[in-house]
Amino acid sequence: MDTTYVNRFWNSRYAKPVVFLLCLVPLALLAWRWQHNELGINRIETVARYTGNWTLRFLLLSLCVTPLKRLPGQSGVARLRRMLGLFAFFYGCLHALHYYGLDVQWNLDIIKDDLTTRRFFIAGMAGLGLMVPLALTSFQAAIRWLGGKRWQLLHRLAYVSAIAGVVHFFWQGKAALWTPIYYGMFLGVLLLYRVVYGLRGRGARM
Repeated sequence: MDTTYVNRFWNSRYAKPVVFLLCLVPLALLAWRWQHNELGINRIETVARYTGNWTLRFLLLSLCVTPLKRLPGQSGVARLRRMLGLFAFFYGCLHALHYYGLDVQWNLDIIKDDLTTRRFFIAGMAGLGLMVPLALTSFQAAIRWLGGKRWQLLHRLAYVSAIAGVVHFFWQGKAALWTPIYYGMFLGVLLLYRVVYGLRGRGARM
């Protein structure tokens, strides 16, 4: 495929609306399955796992933008990073609200117990909490206010949030553990890329 043609699409006025609609597809499918009772016997747990999975997927997709934009002719994909990150936060909020509202039905005693004694809940809330400052500073004015370097340093918390998300998934221990392991391996590759690229850049400057 011609990379110039792909990059032209990334920079076109159609890219963001198309990607926005694609990001809503998982939610539309979930609503459809909920409405038609296709979520199995324990649909509360099914929805929790579904929204949690998509939170982590969108977070990892947003982290993929940095290496992808450095490929020949793919610089335009950087325009989508903010949207993917915000959708990760959106699905993370749905995941949390589903737990609070439907799973434990705002029972403060259960919530307090879960968030103080159950380690996978603690990891999950840490991951979501780390995304809050990223979502709040995702607009251009925040970059000007913080300065480019400080803004970039702050947004590296996305990697920490992703690590917390993988740990949250792994510590649940209910389903087969291969899925969080795959996520962890994928995240490890992204982290390794950042480290290697950073060391090469530092070496070049020296």
